[in-house]
Amino acid sequence: MSSNLEPVAITPQKHDPAWKHAQLFKNGDKVQLKCIYCLKMFKGGGIHRFKEHLACQKGNASMCSSVPPDVRLLMQQSLDGVVVKKRKRQKIEDEIMNVNPLATVVNAPSNLGVQSIGVQDSMEQNSGHMLNSPGDGMGRNLERRKKIRATKNPATVYTNTESEGVVPMEKNTLFSKKIDSHIHMAIGRFLYDIGAPFDAVNSIYFEQMVEAIASGGSGFQRPSHHELRGWVLKNSVEEVKNGIDRGKMTWGRTGCSILVDQWTTEAGRILISFLAYCPEGTVFLKSLDATEISTSAEFLYELIKQVVEEVGVGQVVQVITSGEEQYAVAGKRLTDTYPNLYWSASAAHCIDLILEDFGNLEWISTVIEQAKSITRFVYNYTAILNMVRRYTLGNDIVDPSYSRFTTNFTTLKRMVDLKHNLQAMVTSQEWMDCPYSKKTAGLEMLDCLSNQTFWSSCEMIVRLTLPLLRILRIASSETRPAMGYTYAGMYKAKEAIKKALVKREDYMVYWNIIHQRWERLWHHPLQAAGFFLNPKFFYSIQGDIHNEILSGMFDCIERLIPDTRVQDKIIKELNLYKSAAGDFGRKMAIRARDNLLPSEWWSTYGGGCPNLSRLAIRILSQTSSVIFCKRNQIPFEQIINTRNYIERQHLTDLVFVHYNLRLRQMFMSKEQESSDPLSFDNICNVEDWIRPRDLYLEEYGNSDWMTLDSSSMNTMLLRPLDDEAEEIVEGFDDQEIFSSLKDDEGETTGDKFENH
Repeated sequence: MSSNLEPVAITPQKHDPAWKHAQLFKNGDKVQLKCIYCLKMFKGGGIHRFKEHLACQKGNASMCSSVPPDVRLLMQQSLDGVVVKKRKRQKIEDEIMNVNPLATVVNAPSNLGVQSIGVQDSMEQNSGHMLNSPGDGMGRNLERRKKIRATKNPATVYTNTESEGVVPMEKNTLFSKKIDSHIHMAIGRFLYDIGAPFDAVNSIYFEQMVEAIASGGSGFQRPSHHELRGWVLKNSVEEVKNGIDRGKMTWGRTGCSILVDQWTTEAGRILISFLAYCPEGTVFLKSLDATEISTSAEFLYELIKQVVEEVGVGQVVQVITSGEEQYAVAGKRLTDTYPNLYWSASAAHCIDLILEDFGNLEWISTVIEQAKSITRFVYNYTAILNMVRRYTLGNDIVDPSYSRFTTNFTTLKRMVDLKHNLQAMVTSQEWMDCPYSKKTAGLEMLDCLSNQTFWSSCEMIVRLTLPLLRILRIASSETRPAMGYTYAGMYKAKEAIKKALVKREDYMVYWNIIHQRWERLWHHPLQAAGFFLNPKFFYSIQGDIHNEILSGMFDCIERLIPDTRVQDKIIKELNLYKSAAGDFGRKMAIRARDNLLPSEWWSTYGGGCPNLSRLAIRILSQTSSVIFCKRNQIPFEQIINTRNYIERQHLTDLVFVHYNLRLRQMFMSKEQESSDPLSFDNICNVEDWIRPRDLYLEEYGNSDWMTLDSSSMNTMLLRPLDDEAEEIVEGFDDQEIFSSLKDDEGETTGDKFENH
């Protein structure tokens, strides 16, 4: 790729589904698109041409050779929908032209020689013009000019009279706006009535529904309650099952990970969901009420064992749960029962606990509280929040994330990114003239944003935690298998902390926290083997590879490959991989170490080592974490509270469809979600950042939400949102980092930030 190409964030305003499968680059003043599947660059033609490329449609663009079948089908449907939508819109506008009162033509008697006049706005705009008879020269010239304009502007609509002239109207201004406003209001009323979250309109299924309704025309009949509850749900269940079955066909090659997700509902019930992950996507299998058994390792073992057997023992590479002791005991017993699979704690859960421990350090918690004092003031005064969004070009300073603990550090990073914008605001005349800036909280905000010590502390915290946030996003990614990156990501996190603090007694404080939470994963054979088999990292090591990594690789060979003859063949093939012999040493293979997913690299260049290649693909196709998915809208508790067997099965099928469609949406979506900190959906993670503290609501004056400017998430102002995995650069030669023995020195130091 040309070094002149600068990555550009794809904003949420780009609604075409094809944007989710592209990367955007800027080359000088020109913008180029890159296909994430075949890596082809498009220097022109726009998103429509790129969509034709993904749809493998002959004509304007070359066909993509690597696009997944479901993406190709979706792009083809989108292209077909554009044509249908245009036709239906034209039909609707034509109908409105015929019946809308604004389009009524006022006909003057032809013997008076007066032109016919269309909409009222046109009449008012032309009220200063003389009305001339057709026989008058000025009238003929005016009519001729109108005909010329009509020829040049095919979008102009004319109202016809019996024999006289016409009056032009722009169809894409007046009528389009009226049509859109009417439809938007109808959609809004429906969503408000059922209490749906506002981000429901971002669903790909919402877009498909709107296009399907538009294609039905005026004769469309809405489905009834009984149809949605009956044959529509039945067909949806079959549709989802068929999709899952197609994904299962790849499990023989890639294997799968069983994910055990436990959480507590608002009513206090403990629910457990079982999911299966593979590179084709995550699928929901089933859920149950575990309120009475969640602390019993014996019951948990039996539950997980049953799911493993239902999926197929030979298909399962690992089972991932949270790291609580009862799950560790159940996992140990499971691996004793099935010696050809692994149990692992969720990497995302472990990193979240690390960040929680970081946040509990005194100097970090102090800085976080200072930052919260700013955001609590900003997010409770409409005038101040509007001012902040203007100066940050639409960006929020609170950045909701995975949990309360990660939100602390994503928000500090956001504030550091917007530092100069916030400082410009509090030194502006607008701020000085604002009456709220004279309040105690406003003066404290000014002092804090002007304090270099505060910003230095924030920047140091970002340096310490950004690599952890990066590996958290990698470990919990739905679209990129994480197994080849998690071990390297934690190495780089420890390395970044060491470089930031330099002194051993300082950085060991943070390393000890990491060692305590990450110990199981640091010694996990799958994590070590994932690092070993990722060519991007393996070939960057100078000298001998660390013995613990090599030992983990051997453990995976023995556990995942029961046939000793195949084991011996893999050991021989390992030497070819180590020396980059055969196809591994091709220039294409060397370049592809950075461009292809590790499993794809092995599939492409591992033909000379078929046994090792099959094992590598199986390991590198796994995730490292329980995939997080919003569950608040899924009616799990309704199943528990229903005592009727028929209705229970009906609700079970509904949850099955609901959860799997949501997971599919996550898998297909590439756009970064822009979460509104004030949204109720994010309240559990951002409450400490936006709620008033020790103040009466009356003190906040006018906080009318209707005067609030919407955030636009102008990511061009922020640091580039590059591929997190690409941020893990080469270099793994610090032997101290590979050592995970806990060091007692410095456990109580590190709160003296001023020494750093």
